[in-house]
Amino acid sequence: MNIRGTPVFLLALISAIPLSAHGNKKIDEGRGILEKMEAVPCGAKQTGLAGLGTLWASAGITHVNSNEKLCPQYLLRTDEMDYEIRPINVKHARILPIGKEGQFKIKKNEMILTMTDGSDRKARSYEVVSMDPANQGSGGSDSPSPPGDGR
Repeated sequence: MNIRGTPVFLLALISAIPLSAHGNKKIDEGRGILEKMEAVPCGAKQTGLAGLGTLWASAGITHVNSNEKLCPQYLLRTDEMDYEIRPINVKHARILPIGKEGQFKIKKNEMILTMTDGSDRKARSYEVVSMDPANQGSGGSDSPSPPGDGR
């Protein structure tokens, strides 16, 4: 047996194993339809003297301006799940078209959503607020029909 050919063969075999194992990796990618959008409270913006506490309260100065901040929250419906998502970058949030299809990937803590319809196909990051299993249509009747003789 050729001694010089064996290390070359083993090196080629070892380098080929990670390449073949990578092909089996499942990419968590899906498609869904944006069903609805809601404006939900996601924080409050306060200005005024509230943070200075009892020092100003003892002087009678307690004026605070607070505006409740609203963020868009979408329902993205797939065949298996219903996702409620909010944009991560709320300051530059883009309004998405309702009733259109989107393609998404879930990476770590966020959903990367790309709208497949329309001219804007930029991928944007969204925070998943909740996940619920989709309502499955009842395959059979809940209550069986009473047996009868047909007369």
